Amino acid sequence: MDSIVPIILLLFISPGIVYGYVAGTFQSHRDVVQAMTRTMNTMGHYLVMAFCAAMFIYAFNTSNLGRLVAVTGANVLSGLGLPSGVTICGLILVCASVNLLMGSASAKWTLLAPIFVPMLMQLGIAPELTQAAYRIGDSTTNIITPLMPYFPLIVTYTQKYHRGTGIGTLISVMLPYSVGFMVAWTLFLLAFWGLGLPLGLGACTRTPRVEPDGARGSAARGHAAGTEGEM
Repeated sequence: MDSIVPIILLLFISPGIVYGYVAGTFQSHRDVVQAMTRTMNTMGHYLVMAFCAAMFIYAFNTSNLGRLVAVTGANVLSGLGLPSGVTICGLILVCASVNLLMGSASAKWTLLAPIFVPMLMQLGIAPELTQAAYRIGDSTTNIITPLMPYFPLIVTYTQKYHRGTGIGTLISVMLPYSVGFMVAWTLFLLAFWGLGLPLGLGACTRTPRVEPDGARGSAARGHAAGTEGEM
């Protein structure tokens, strides 16, 4: 992996140089250098945008606002006591909203999993289904969050075909697709869940209900009391 950059360079530059000499585009090594210079000139806008975006992302991550919103939203949803199907849809919406504030998928799952996995297991929902719901909310809003690491690169790429493209333009164009994918994937997941279809090899959607520790303790005490009464 430490050599991935020179490997990619050689894999692309070698056929490019051969093609240039065969096609007559390159007459000497100076033509190769000029072609590489023109290509790097197109990276200038991306480097400036990525530099500003990196400073904003660093400042936002340091503020911990994204983590605060994630934990607060998860706690509010868990405290509502909604039906399991509505809770799954709420989980998708919470993950989609948090994704607008946090770019790291592993960080979001680290914050949300300890809250949602035990809560949904008490409703008979397997952790695999919780993970699938999280992936829907996380993936469908990637293209409309400026905190995604590749967002400046996508803006620069679209400017190659439409010079007036900016962050707002890209978000407004991709917003209908994001909402459409979210609705479609949510219905698809609910259909899998309703039909009892497995999400993968050895992955189920339902699990035996897990009682809270308090309820389990009360049941154990009640059973012990009944046993003593019989004796």
